[in-house]
Amino acid sequence: MKYAAIIVYTSDKAKIQEIRPKHREYLMGKIAEGKVALSGPLKDDAGALIVYAADSLEEAEALLRNDPFCKAGVFVSWEFKVWNLLLCNRDLLPA
Repeated sequence: MKYAAIIVYTSDKAKIQEIRPKHREYLMGKIAEGKVALSGPLKDDAGALIVYAADSLEEAEALLRNDPFCKAGVFVSWEFKVWNLLLCNRDLLPA
């Protein structure tokens, strides 16, 4: 099942920039494991959307809580929604 996390970041831009490399390394590992379907920050860097591939909401939340952004306090709040991919324009996805 896929779980979309709509995440709000701290307003501390320096902390976001400091931790971002570790956060992206973590996500790349989860992509390789098949646990993250897609992710990306909102344009204003006030938050992000991450879609987890997990067997349960509890597993998805554990993946989020183990993220360096969460551990460092960059993620200040989040909401999960069950997400179903219906359509996808692969030409618009990053390489």
